[in-house]
Parts: sequence; C-alpha cells; structure tokens
Amino acid sequence: MSAPGQRLSILDVDADAYAAVLGMEQYARGGDSDSGALEPALLELVKIRASQINGCAFCLDMHHRDAREHGESQRRLDVLAGWHEVPALYSERERAALALAEAVTRIAAAGVPDAVWDEAASLFSRPELVRLLMAIATINVWNRLAVSTRQQPPPDTD
Repeated sequence: MSAPGQRLSILDVDADAYAAVLGMEQYARGGDSDSGALEPALLELVKIRASQINGCAFCLDMHHRDAREHGESQRRLDVLAGWHEVPALYSERERAALALAEAVTRIAAAGVPDAVWDEAASLFSRPELVRLLMAIATINVWNRLAVSTRQQPPPDTD
C-alpha cells in the first residue's frame, strides 16, 4: 500500500497564510529580539515531542535533522518519546519544557495541570515562558497543517 499523496500546498495556494505561521515560528525562535530566546536544541526537543504526539511525519523528519545539526545526540532523540523513563538524560529545564509541551499539545485531556505549569514557571523566566508557549503553539499549528494536507517529507538524500 503506498503512502497517500499531499492534498494541498498551503504555501502554493496562499503564501500569506503560510507567512502568518512562519511569523509565529520566527518569534518563537527569538526573532529580532534576544529577550526570552531559548536554546535551539531545547526548542527542537519540544517540536519533536509535540510532533510525536500529533503523528506528523513531515515535522518529525525535519526536526530530527535540525536537532542533530544543533548537536543533539541520537540516543536522546531515540528515547525522547519515553523521556519520563530516563530523566537523567535530560536537564531539569528540558524535562519541564517537555512536560509543558505534552500538556499543551494534549490540552483537551486535562488542560495544563498546575504542577506542570509551576515547574516550568520556576525554571524559565517570564519572557522565556512566553517564547516556549509560542513554540509549542506554533509546532502544533504546523503539525495540524502538515497532517491535514498530508505534507510529505522530502526524498531521502542519504
């Protein structure tokens, strides 16, 4: 059985719609300001974890590559879906960011529990917390667009 083809290219149909989400992405990465800018590797872990939950192959492919480019180890990427089981592999900030990413991504299940919020708020400054929330929201937007349109990863070049 072959994989379904892409249904629609948002960029090709409406570049302004694509640019709106790209603006969110640029803000989350740090944009024109260093205020609250987060470590690129941490952002990639958050993007990968949300993409795992949402089943977005396009984003998983992209962000695994990006994470490795930022020096992320293959071992940590391999066990990211089970990060709760190996807390020693991830820093306290990474664990808090991953827990927040999971809660926000699955927000319909239980909202964002106070314990998850309080942990993140104790480890990230308020500007960092805004960037983190924007990064989580943005990857969830990208995931929903890519899954809905069946966006395909680029051909394997390895």
